[in-house]
Amino acid sequence: MISKTFNIYCDESCHLENDHKAFMLLGYVSSAYNQVKRHTERINDLKKKHNFYGEIKWSNVSNSQFQFYKELVDYFFDTELRFRTVVVRKNKINNGAFNQDYDTFYYKMYYYLLNHNIKSNFTYNVYIDIKDSLSAYKVGKLKEILNTKYGVFRNIQNVKSHESTILQLADFLMGALSYNLNDPDRKVIAKRQIIDRIKHHTTQSLDATSYDNLFNMFFIELQ
Repeated sequence: MISKTFNIYCDESCHLENDHKAFMLLGYVSSAYNQVKRHTERINDLKKKHNFYGEIKWSNVSNSQFQFYKELVDYFFDTELRFRTVVVRKNKINNGAFNQDYDTFYYKMYYYLLNHNIKSNFTYNVYIDIKDSLSAYKVGKLKEILNTKYGVFRNIQNVKSHESTILQLADFLMGALSYNLNDPDRKVIAKRQIIDRIKHHTTQSLDATSYDNLFNMFFIELQ
C-alpha cells in the first residue's frame, strides 16, 4: 500500500455558546503534505494579481475584493484540496444530559469532524486555529483519543491563522457556509455572489448533509 501524509487545517465559525447564531460549524481544508507549498505559492500569486495584501478571511469579503475571492473559490475547486464541515444546530446542544461543559462538547465535535474517511496506511498532521489558552491541553487530549482508534495522527497542534494560507482558506469557506446558514438576510452583495459561486461548483445544497468527498457537509443529529 502507498503511504501518504496529509495536512488538515481546521477552523470554526459561530462556535461561541451565546453568540445568538443558530448554527455552529467546525471545518477543515486538507492538502497532501507534498502539495502544501505549491498551493501556498499559487494562492499568493493570486493575491499579487489582485493587489490583495491582507489576510484571507470571510469577514474581509467586500465588493472591491470580490474578483479575488471569486477566483479563490475557482482555484479551490480546480485542485485536489478537500473541504469538510460538521454543522451543529445549537439549540439541540444539551450538555447537562451528558455531564459535560461546552468546551468538552466543542472538542467532541472536533472528533466527529476528523473521524471521517481516515485511511490506516496514511498519516495526518492537524493544525487548529488557536481558540484560547487551554487549547494546547485539549488538543493533546484530542490527539490521544483519535490515536486510540487510528494511530495515524502524527501531529495535532494549534497555529495562528496568519501562519498558514490554507488555514485562511478554511476560514473563508467556513465563513461562507456560516453566512449562508446564519444570516438569512445576506445583505452584502459580494458575499451572496461568493455563495452562489460555491453552489455553481458543488451543484449540491449548502443546507443539508452531502456525501461529496471534495466538499463534504455533515449536519450532525445530536441525541
